[in-house]
Amino acid sequence: MTAYLNGQFMPLDEARISPLDRGFLFGDGAYEVIPVYARRAFRLEQHLARLQRTLDGIALANPHTLAEWCERLQRVISESEFADQSLYLQVTRGADSKRDQSFPRALPPTVFIFATALPSLAAQRENGVAVLSAVDNRWLRCNLKTVSLLPNVLLRQQAIDAGCAETILLRDGILSEGATSNILMVKDGALLAPLRDQRMLSGVTCDLVLELAAAHGMPCQLRDIADAELRVADELWLTSSTREVLPITRLDGQPVGSGKPGPAVRQMQAWYTAFRQQLAGQGNAGDV
Repeated sequence: MTAYLNGQFMPLDEARISPLDRGFLFGDGAYEVIPVYARRAFRLEQHLARLQRTLDGIALANPHTLAEWCERLQRVISESEFADQSLYLQVTRGADSKRDQSFPRALPPTVFIFATALPSLAAQRENGVAVLSAVDNRWLRCNLKTVSLLPNVLLRQQAIDAGCAETILLRDGILSEGATSNILMVKDGALLAPLRDQRMLSGVTCDLVLELAAAHGMPCQLRDIADAELRVADELWLTSSTREVLPITRLDGQPVGSGKPGPAVRQMQAWYTAFRQQLAGQGNAGDV
């Protein structure tokens, strides 16, 4: 597997960073995960725009132009053994000569890219997944996609230990997002999503789902969603770049709606697939 690290392409198992890298010491960096279908990166422009927002939010200069990112990403994609990929890129503030929480602004950043196989989730898409809920105890800048992910790791592990696919996070009784995903709700034919603010990361896939719903005339609303509303939802959905749109059929051991994937998620999955296939056929300029 080919990786890119600081100007060089190399086998992934040969990539090395300094132990003084601030990403290693402090989680001081940003990242993106981009789905790749038939060796074409999907919604690349949106992912790189979000990367820029995160870099701006942590006062870290973007090390590459759009063209440079595309060239590096395309080579990693092309040299991967998988046609459908999960493409990971990370930018950290780099390695200093000492461990100091304050950062000099002249450090060369560390840039790392690699790809793995995009997982097949046909069974989860068909049957739905179980989730549990937990208090959102993360920091208050969840709109930034940083590598400081220990709270998310611990919250996601709660789900895994309970045999669930995800943990839904609640802050003061209000839905924020999942530990590794965005969460949407369907009630009486309308699609509801949490407000976009610092409590959650604005997901590229979630934004596309909202675009598709609006384009096809499905009522949409962004607002606070209370815990009690989740318990009486007709449908709950989980979205992320590598999982697309998954139906949630059980929440904290109780069925969601009928306990089976509902008609709205089936329709959205069809719209999503059609959109993705249409872009592939057009050779969309926003994709590598």
